[in-house]
Amino acid sequence: MGSPWKAISDGNRRKILMLLKKRAMNPTAIAKHFDFTLPGLAGHLRILKDANLVIERKQGQHVLYSLNKKGSVEMLRFFVNVWGYEINSPKSMPL
Repeated sequence: MGSPWKAISDGNRRKILMLLKKRAMNPTAIAKHFDFTLPGLAGHLRILKDANLVIERKQGQHVLYSLNKKGSVEMLRFFVNVWGYEINSPKSMPL
């Protein structure tokens, strides 16, 4: 499994995650938001998938990508431990 920290270190991959936040998308729909080729996009999606941040599922002949919310829990836990946030308590979050 790849590092989620390395995966989100790239601005294009962060943008892909933000797109997938809205809905599951196929690679062609994702690529419309970028200036790189489908093979270039495939590399970014592979890194995100290896980091457990996106899920790939086949729907007929198409492949859809969506956020893996469970995969991001490890990253959230890191920040909770570093700063002592209570995730269920907005009052403990600094403004």
